[in-house]
Amino acid sequence: MKTQSIKKITVISIIGSLFVLAMVIDGCKASQAVSSKSGAQLWAENCQRCHNTPSPNSFSPEQWETVGLHMQSRALITDEERNKIVAFLKQ
Repeated sequence: MKTQSIKKITVISIIGSLFVLAMVIDGCKASQAVSSKSGAQLWAENCQRCHNTPSPNSFSPEQWETVGLHMQSRALITDEERNKIVAFLKQ
């Protein structure tokens, strides 16, 4: 009986490890996809999906920093995405 329990634990551990590995690999793909996108693309995909976005000239560069921080938590975007979007808007 003890060997059956050890085998079950081993199988479950292997399956769990494979699942975690798959999740890590999938997460890396998403990160690579974000890295390849411009601030303009990220702005269109993330900001314009919820509301009409203001013109980049609507706010000063400092104000865009504040807006970016505020909207990051609402849009659930990463620091990298926020930085790219804000840099685009500050041009």
